[in-house]
Amino acid sequence: MTKQQFAFRFYQLLILLLAPLLILVFLGRSFTQRAYRQRLAERFGWLPSKFKTGGIVVHAASVGEVIAVKPVVEQLLLNSPDLPITLTTFTPTGSAQVKKMFAERVQHCYLPLDISFCVHLFFKFLKPQAVVLMETELWPTLIQRCYKSNIKLLLINGRLSANSLKSYKKVSWLITPALTKFSAILCQSADNAEHFISMGAPAEIVSNSGNLKYDIAITAAMTDKIAELNAFITSARRIIVVGSSHEGEEQLLLAAYQQLKVQFPDLLMVLVPRHPERFSTVGQLCQAQGLTTVMRSSKAEVAAHTDVWVIDTLGELFACYGLSEICVVAGSFSDVGGHNPLEAALFAKPIIVGTNMANFKDVKQKLLAAKAMIQLASNNDITVELSKLLNGPDTCHTLGENALSVVLDNQGATAKSVATLAKLLK
Repeated sequence: MTKQQFAFRFYQLLILLLAPLLILVFLGRSFTQRAYRQRLAERFGWLPSKFKTGGIVVHAASVGEVIAVKPVVEQLLLNSPDLPITLTTFTPTGSAQVKKMFAERVQHCYLPLDISFCVHLFFKFLKPQAVVLMETELWPTLIQRCYKSNIKLLLINGRLSANSLKSYKKVSWLITPALTKFSAILCQSADNAEHFISMGAPAEIVSNSGNLKYDIAITAAMTDKIAELNAFITSARRIIVVGSSHEGEEQLLLAAYQQLKVQFPDLLMVLVPRHPERFSTVGQLCQAQGLTTVMRSSKAEVAAHTDVWVIDTLGELFACYGLSEICVVAGSFSDVGGHNPLEAALFAKPIIVGTNMANFKDVKQKLLAAKAMIQLASNNDITVELSKLLNGPDTCHTLGENALSVVLDNQGATAKSVATLAKLLK
């Protein structure tokens, strides 16, 4: 037995031993999100018998990845209407996003646990021609099964930050052999490509295709959704949208709102928490601070005296950016590493982020270089910077137009991803 074979078998044994713990995690999460205890059979690779075989599996772990991969899936459906596309996720929120975007146009299930018998069942049901993984979804057992079964394996929108590279180096005995089994690895940027090669991926299969997150567009459905949301706001308001907030960030931003409200009495904060299990907690936090709060799920009007509109529904953040005067992209005011600012940029909106945008280093650099986004030197500067923008319509317009230009100038990753997959399947 070679060193690589031993390492892989050790991983398989370890993940098998951890399986009961993983199930307990799912059940634990189900107390706040009932969806985690539903469709558990899919976690073990047992799929609906109605699923068609011989197609392509595309895996997008959660909501952000599902949104990013949408143009790729749409192009696959257009190019090969008779080829079954199975879009997998790992989280219930990702699952809900798939159903919302594609309905019955794709087959959908959860990706199975990376345990041999689960992966075996999954492939026995689907018999795919190719598997497409997103970003850093590197599952050794699934990858090994593709390699042994001569199933084409493609990584798109590959992302491996400098910090992640350091962490992955510690388990190179597991990750490096997995990377050598891909048919192609398409990365978001040149530095990500270098990191994959440094991790052990063969240079000849790695390329920079650009970031799928730029390949977004304002559709008719999106315009309708913006109109639907706007109908709830009963008076003219100046709107700040806070997108994808995490624990600890709301307090900072609500404190800023309290100060700004004195100067701008018609100001409305639209607050969109990242995780559904925190929706009610965030609403309670707003009320505890004496702010008049409306929950989106109540379908109540946002009156002239409303301070905060908490969007406690899924899949509406993108449209909320279309309502805004200023967009604050959260996840960047904590150790999370930031979230995608490009959806706000598509609407030509001025964008403010906190100090930590480690997850979007390349996007951040492009936006800052184009003078298309404001990144705070200190998170405590948020009130001052928001005040400047609220008092500076010309600055807002320039930031927004520059941001839109960055999006349009960097589109094209979808076409490269679809073309690479088509070449592999020839």
